[in-house]
Amino acid sequence: MADLDDIKDGKDWGEDRPVDTSRFFLKGGANHDWGMKARLAKIFRPETGRTVMLAFDHGYFQGPTTGLERMDLSIAPLAPHADVLMCTRGALRTVIPPETGKPVVLRCSAGNSILTELSNELVSVEIEDAVRLGAAGMAAQVYIGAEYEHKSISNVVKLIDAGTRYGIPTMAVTGVGADMVRDARYFGLATRIAAEIGAQLVKSYFVDEGFEKIVLGCPVPIVIAGGKKLPERDALEMAYRAIDQGAAGVDMGRNVFQSENSIGMLKALEAVVHGGATGQEAYELFRDTGQNVAA
Repeated sequence: MADLDDIKDGKDWGEDRPVDTSRFFLKGGANHDWGMKARLAKIFRPETGRTVMLAFDHGYFQGPTTGLERMDLSIAPLAPHADVLMCTRGALRTVIPPETGKPVVLRCSAGNSILTELSNELVSVEIEDAVRLGAAGMAAQVYIGAEYEHKSISNVVKLIDAGTRYGIPTMAVTGVGADMVRDARYFGLATRIAAEIGAQLVKSYFVDEGFEKIVLGCPVPIVIAGGKKLPERDALEMAYRAIDQGAAGVDMGRNVFQSENSIGMLKALEAVVHGGATGQEAYELFRDTGQNVAA
């Protein structure tokens, strides 16, 4: 093992040599079992290799935050317009009609609230319940550098091991504490660790400098989080830049369900992720699909 004082930043990122996806359309997925590939093909569109995920799992630690007060009114109507739903099992069972037919990435970590240390989580869903719900994937936070880093990594490992037995992929979600630096070096570390321990996909954040190297250094697909609510133009530009630099999709929540035109945002994100639209082109589509939306 390398000494800590001999760790050096990577240099050869192979920007001019695309990852071989000739045996399976997703990076890092060629050697998965049939069932794992089948579920990944539900999460990511095979024709583009990308996804638009709608995240509304925030209530598991934030409670009824803005836009999620009545999920039956705010979220259920959006489900047909996303590729994938990311939510807790409680929200899924109480709010989303099974006939919606959308694949679900199930939030499987919990154990904290905004009033406590966020990294102190546990695995909150047994694999049998994920199977019972027909989950296409499972998700848990990994808090690199936080107080309970080891525990969060252990949680993700448990999900990966259980999911591998049943052919269900695990998405490691890079959680960031209030005191952590949100830069390419941190997310490069966090996403690589997640992939090395076996996560089949990773959710992380976009950064203005060095995001392309984060993607290149992670051997599995990365989807970006939306983070805090941004003006729609800025959120769409961020999505465009992330896709342009190699992200395999977006998993956005507040930038969709807190928008004045949530369906319009999902349609605009689809144009970016699957249609190759720029941020400006997507914003124009967003304006065209909404009523009383500020220019």
